[in-house]
Amino acid sequence: MKLIHALQDNSDPNSLVSRFRRARSRRVVELIETIHAEKGAVSIIDLGGEASYWHLFDLDLLKRCRVHITLVNPGGVDDVWDQTLFTVVDGDATDLPYYGDNSFDLVHSNSVIEHVGDWVRMEAFAKECRRLAPRYYVQTPYFWFPVEPHFSSLFFHWKSEQSRARALMRRSHGFSQKAADVGAAMRDVQHARLLDKTQFRFLYPDAVHHDEKVGPLTKSLIAVRS
Repeated sequence: MKLIHALQDNSDPNSLVSRFRRARSRRVVELIETIHAEKGAVSIIDLGGEASYWHLFDLDLLKRCRVHITLVNPGGVDDVWDQTLFTVVDGDATDLPYYGDNSFDLVHSNSVIEHVGDWVRMEAFAKECRRLAPRYYVQTPYFWFPVEPHFSSLFFHWKSEQSRARALMRRSHGFSQKAADVGAAMRDVQHARLLDKTQFRFLYPDAVHHDEKVGPLTKSLIAVRS
């Protein structure tokens, strides 16, 4: 399990997760370049995103394409490394009424929808993705991939919530520390709810859907409306 966790360390540029993120970024770059060719500038709203993620992208490209990124998170973020590139918003990405339809050129979301809560909140999040810009890019881990990415454990997410909570009360798993009690364990368990293809395609019916593969297995799901 330590090996799995190391492969998922996004602070290591050579880890598996970092390599996948760089590969995914090429789809986003294509969208940025298309929008820039049309408009001469690119406004992106990154729902649930952090500034550190955008180190994946060439800064010269972002500057040349006149990209500006609005980061939306409950409580905001504190990792902004370029004040001219980012705007930070303290907000709930399932409900952003202060932004009108198509307020941005591109909605971006990487590994967020599985964290927003129950199905009703997932539908609300997806509706905002579809509403806020004419184009969007949304990625999420796939339920039927055998490694659960948040808990760095094989088959962990296929067990009942009660079994997962008991496991977290015994020891740490991946990015979750050993839980002090069943309440803390259940909060961790319910913080990540992975989606299958049918669910994801229902939420993003107007997208082109891509499977991110590890060998023959689908690791993540990607929806792009371009």
